[in-house]
Amino acid sequence: MTNFGHERGGASGHSEDIPEMFGVGLSRRRMIQGSLLAAFGTLVLPRIVGCAEEGPESILRFDMEGAAARPYAVGALQSTYLTMRDGVKIALDVVLPEGDGADTKLDTILVMTRYWRGEKGQTSNKYANLFAPHGYAVVVGDVRGTGASFGQWPHHRARAETLDYGEVIDWIAKQPWSKGSVVGYGLSYTANTADWMAERNNPVLKGIVPRFADYDPYEDLYFPGGIQNAYMGRNWGTSVKAMDRNLILDDNLQPTTTPGVRPVGAGGEADLQAALRDHEHAPSVWDGLQQVTFKDDRPASWNGDSFRDFSIQEVSDRVDRAGTPIQNWAGWFDAGTAQGAVRRFVRQSNPMNVIIGPWEHGGFYPYDPLRAPSEAIPPTTPSQEANDIRFADSCFNGSASRENGKVLHYYTLGAGTWKTTQTWPPPATRRRWYLASGFRLTPSPDQAGFDSLTVDRAAGDVTANRWATNNGNGKVDYGDRRPFDAARLAYTSEPLTGDLEITGHPIVELNVTSTREDGAFFVYLEAVSPNGVSRYLTEGQLRALHRKVWTESPFSALGPQHSFLKGDAEPLIPGQAAMVTFTMHPISALLRAGDRLRVCLAGSDVTTFANVPADGAPPIVQFQRGPTGCNIDLPITESE
Repeated sequence: MTNFGHERGGASGHSEDIPEMFGVGLSRRRMIQGSLLAAFGTLVLPRIVGCAEEGPESILRFDMEGAAARPYAVGALQSTYLTMRDGVKIALDVVLPEGDGADTKLDTILVMTRYWRGEKGQTSNKYANLFAPHGYAVVVGDVRGTGASFGQWPHHRARAETLDYGEVIDWIAKQPWSKGSVVGYGLSYTANTADWMAERNNPVLKGIVPRFADYDPYEDLYFPGGIQNAYMGRNWGTSVKAMDRNLILDDNLQPTTTPGVRPVGAGGEADLQAALRDHEHAPSVWDGLQQVTFKDDRPASWNGDSFRDFSIQEVSDRVDRAGTPIQNWAGWFDAGTAQGAVRRFVRQSNPMNVIIGPWEHGGFYPYDPLRAPSEAIPPTTPSQEANDIRFADSCFNGSASRENGKVLHYYTLGAGTWKTTQTWPPPATRRRWYLASGFRLTPSPDQAGFDSLTVDRAAGDVTANRWATNNGNGKVDYGDRRPFDAARLAYTSEPLTGDLEITGHPIVELNVTSTREDGAFFVYLEAVSPNGVSRYLTEGQLRALHRKVWTESPFSALGPQHSFLKGDAEPLIPGQAAMVTFTMHPISALLRAGDRLRVCLAGSDVTTFANVPADGAPPIVQFQRGPTGCNIDLPITESE
């Protein structure tokens, strides 16, 4: 999905909240260039490595600064029900900017949310407050089975829900205030609804801006490496089911005081109560998630659907045929959104601007563990908004659809710079490092041997991790990893003799022997500074059951892939050596001379993930060393 969240801060759930400062942006009519130096004082501005087709007028550029006047006031909110093809009524808010004549035709921003259009008593919604001041009409709807809409919500983006998006778009085109042009927008769950708008191939849709979306919800969020993200499934599933009963839960999953979702119209309370009775017929999505092991499992409560039925990755060919321009944002530290952004970039042919930064879920709190916390990292939130407004304008005026090609902009940790590429992975030399005796990480293997790990079912990780941020936990901060590493198997290199840049997907090969038929393998890549502090860079994980490599994957160029399908299951044979190989989450990081590399191996993380196996004796795993032993391949760009 990418991510999910509801529209109140501080409550449990995948957070979509947009800070107050996200309302200071870029006018549709003109950009007023600002200065980060003026706003933040001393700052190292990023180095931009441009591509041949990227220029000052290209939609594929990425501006580091800029914020602009907001020439319009936010008009009055009007709400209405729109009846779908099957009789289900969908609740919509419509907000127009003030200041134009009654006959003015407007471009429209459409947001379909799973987290309420707004609360009772609110006179606007956050999306109207964001976009109406730039001269757009804004339509925000509760997806079916949620908020004040009727129907049932069995799971993310069920087919009935995604078909609704096309009908809403058609309705917008017929309104007297509409130019007949729509851009889909969203962050988290609403980013995923924007993605599915493009799947409808509706000519009224001129572009989409999915911010921090889950390109494949199984691999990018709920089952990374095939291991159940129990924290997300349980907390988020419980929270949104409560919302469908008109409740907001706190971080401990306890009800809070809330006026409830905003009814439709002044006399809409009776309709709201009827809609809430409709919602009761759908069980919590967490019930279904607990019945999933494979990507093609079909829980009874999902009406015969599987994860493949609501993954936009699975229908990328249909999005390609639509040719819809896309501006996609992701974060190195936001679950698997960076992995999904890279896959989107590799797989799809749409005109595309992909931006991957050092962010948590939402892009509000940059995190660069290789630089001082006091160092500012552009673009700020207003400048991110400026990029989105500029992109939306290019979609509405037609220039976006005339673009040929796609561009990926990415931030390099430690360097404090942004770079641009038209290909992924960027040019690099793959360099292999082996696990060696004495818990060393070396470029040359030593003699054969093994290290043994008895999996500790109670071992966890920091709570401010890349997975928790998707459930409204805000900032990511892994801190000093030494206490974590000391309780696991950690292998450390000699100090680097020169600067070294890692950009791309590290690849792990684990030659293992286990006492159990299944298990969870977690691998963490870290940078150790000369003072001994170990800093998190990225991670990868794989459930042993899914270890069969999918040789026909469209993403094989990124590293070994896995289908996660039931027919490809390949359990371990206890006592027999097996190869477990997988691709880690992508990263770009510059390590300095004197730093050391560290690879840490673990078999559990109960802070986030379900234990594998769920019961019985904990696995005892032998990790083989030597020429055919465990290793990690790093994509290296030598620093100039």
